[in-house]
Amino acid sequence: MPEAELKARVRVPEDVTRRLEARGAGRAEVYQDTYYDDQARTLAARDAELRVRTVHGAGGTRSLLTFKDATVDEASGSKPEHGTRVEGVEALHETLRRLGYIPVIAFEKRCRNYDIRARGREMLATLVRVPEIDGTFIEVETLVEDGAAVEDALKDVSDVLAELGVGEGDMTSELYTDAVAGI
Repeated sequence: MPEAELKARVRVPEDVTRRLEARGAGRAEVYQDTYYDDQARTLAARDAELRVRTVHGAGGTRSLLTFKDATVDEASGSKPEHGTRVEGVEALHETLRRLGYIPVIAFEKRCRNYDIRARGREMLATLVRVPEIDGTFIEVETLVEDGAAVEDALKDVSDVLAELGVGEGDMTSELYTDAVAGI
């Protein structure tokens, strides 16, 4: 299912946090992400991603396997995502390695997540810090039924970001994977 997601650098994290907290309580979570590809980097060549994410939070620990297909909106970098929760994450890592996939990058995201409802949509707003990258980011995303609906959903996401005090000049399509890798 495609997601409509926008990401921005946050100039004054305290202001954005205050506006988000006014919409509801957030939850602190730490994501441990490992991205896989094969030796020939065929996933990267077709703009796809294979990720194992382990999320640690107050509600416990959960792991997810996610495949992201090629970008459906160049400006935002929105991609269709297919994922599932998995048990036995170490067995999953070993399975991927035995299938010929290798970890190409791993990093941690320190997040504060807010489930919000806006413009008739369920959205997730996430304040993000990645230790290897300077600054704070915000991601706001919502799922859409098909790629044709992404444009309307991105407009709604953009409106929510504006309400949070994030301007168009703050938007970025920079990938955490590229920034951590120094690309």
